[in-house]
Amino acid sequence: MDGDTKGGVALSLRHLTNIPIKLIGDSEKLDGISEFYPERIADRILGMGDLLSIIEKTEAELDQDEMMSTAKRMQRGKFDLEDFLKTTKQIKKLGPLENLLKLLPGASKMGLNNVNIDPKIMARTEAIVLSMTPEERRNPDIIKAERKVRIAKGCGQKVEDVNRLLKQFDQMKQMMKQMKNMKF
Repeated sequence: MDGDTKGGVALSLRHLTNIPIKLIGDSEKLDGISEFYPERIADRILGMGDLLSIIEKTEAELDQDEMMSTAKRMQRGKFDLEDFLKTTKQIKKLGPLENLLKLLPGASKMGLNNVNIDPKIMARTEAIVLSMTPEERRNPDIIKAERKVRIAKGCGQKVEDVNRLLKQFDQMKQMMKQMKNMKF
């Protein structure tokens, strides 16, 4: 079931044949077999998303202790590129991000159901961070021109790619600081 329309077909077949559907496949691999929940498929078809499936997947795949320690570091403003790398590795365990985005409520209205995220982008980002020394990952402010050239050569990317990553990381840190200061 790579699309919600096939879920509608499955619901119709279930109704017509009166034979229950127990499992569905949502990818071409064996790890893509999951239990069939008609209510969740109906919610997806109606554009209401499937947050329960997202929660189940994250609980099953992610290291909860690791994610909690990273979240605490974020709250204290101590998030660094080491944490970024750990988080990226955790996210990769969830599989293609497009599949998760499709499960968000209102995904089709926001155009998230047709998003294609190139997995090579995450691999390149990871390569850039892995080309840094542990000291550089913990304190990205020390990365100046010479270090950027070395990092770029080490990962087979351009200096501009290293600059872009560092800029995005700074923006993410600024956003975290703003969120930390917000009262809910």
